[in-house]
Order: sequence, then C-alpha cells, then structure tokens
Amino acid sequence: MSALIIDNAIVHYEALGHGKPVIFLHSWIGSWRYWIPSMQFASTRFRAYALDLWGFGATKKISSRYALEKQVSLLKEFIDQMGLGDFTLVGHGLGSIIAAFYAADYAQYVEKLMLVSFPMGTISTNPRLQKLSPKETADWLLGDCESYIESCEDAKKTDPQAISISFKQFQDVNWRQLLNRLTVSSIWIHGENDQAICKPTEEQLEYLPECAQFLLFSDSGHFPMLDETSNFNRLLTNFIQLPAGEDPRNLEVKEIWKRRVR
Repeated sequence: MSALIIDNAIVHYEALGHGKPVIFLHSWIGSWRYWIPSMQFASTRFRAYALDLWGFGATKKISSRYALEKQVSLLKEFIDQMGLGDFTLVGHGLGSIIAAFYAADYAQYVEKLMLVSFPMGTISTNPRLQKLSPKETADWLLGDCESYIESCEDAKKTDPQAISISFKQFQDVNWRQLLNRLTVSSIWIHGENDQAICKPTEEQLEYLPECAQFLLFSDSGHFPMLDETSNFNRLLTNFIQLPAGEDPRNLEVKEIWKRRVR
C-alpha cells in the first residue's frame, strides 16, 4: 500500500510500471481497485497511478472534504507532490467529473482526457445511486461475479456521505459550461447497458468539446473497463499513443465498437 499526506490526512494510491503517466479516478462505486486490469495492461508501457478520493477505499474519511472542489484539490495536490505532468487523465462516474474540472482548470498539465460514464447532469443518474448503501450499490452494479469480489469488498468502505454530498453539489453544476471549458484532446465512453448513468442523447452529444470523440461500448454496463476489458485497454493505449495535437476522431475504431462522432 502506498500513501501520501495531504492536509494532514492519509491519501491512498497505487502505482505500476514506468513511462508516461496515466492517472485513474474511480466512480461513486468502489475504489482504485477495479482499475487493476487497466493499470496492469497500461504498466507495460506507461506509469499507471490510481488513488482513492476522500471518503473512499483506504483514504481518510473527512466529511468536510467531500465537496467536488475538495476532491479536485486532492487530485491537484497528489499531482503536485508526485511531480507529474503531460499525463493522461482517466475518470469514471464521479471520477470523470473530478477529471473534467481538473482538466478545465489545469489544461497545461493534461495531455489527454478519457471520461467514462460522465453524467450529463443529475437527471442522467439513476436515483438508486443516492438511495442505496455503498454495499447495496456494489451488489447491484458489480453483482456476484468472482472477479469483482475484491471491488465489492472495497466498495463497502465508502462513507455514504461522500456519495450524498457530491451528488447534492453536482445538482448545481452547469455541466454544459464545464464542457465548454475543456480544450484537451478527449474520448468519452459509455456502456450501452449502464444501469447507473444514462447514455447521452444526440442533443447532449452536441455539447462535447471540438476535439472529442464519443464511443458506446455495446456489451458494457457501468464498468466498461471490466465488462470489455480488452477493448477498453486497447483503446486507452491507442489513445495515449496518439501523437500530440492529433484529433482523436482520427483514431482507428474497431468494428466491435459503436462509433458516434460529433
């Protein structure tokens, strides 16, 4: 277990591999742990990091730090302490919101941005995400698949307030304005069968940044990185290796992926 101290409290993270940095941020369900397959794959070419946000996993549970801006500050301090730059930022669910805010505020450090299951407003989220306990939510979305057992166990460590506070604050976020502030090359991913967050409508896709591509994973639910691990990891690697400044809409997309381009 690796950890650092931010504002006199422990923040847990894990790191694998060597090379260009890739940072993974988890959703409202679980912790860093479900990123392990992607981290292991990425670590053969890159330096993969995954951390637990305030209130999740093994990171300190302090309710005064559960607001979105505090989670963004955690990410910024982590990046500053680790001395990272020119990295790819990968966020899922809650992590995608944190990643988007960071990339909007500190675009000079972010080379590429991959957002998975980004909610286009709270109306896009299933009310069960706010009503169920962390354990019930993990059972609902991860099920009893043997390969997900450790992720389910980690999800039980979540402070329910970390979920409710971030949701309450997200209700006031102007997500369209946030998207307008994004200038880095980005890929947006959604699972066709995501039970937690509705896939974007054609109208909502019109608000994606100019240098962005949207991909729908047809055989995935809320966790494309687990449901279609090989496809997700190949896409991530190809995206990271895309030459700087090249439009991600030029990225070759396999036939098994359903492509939607703005």
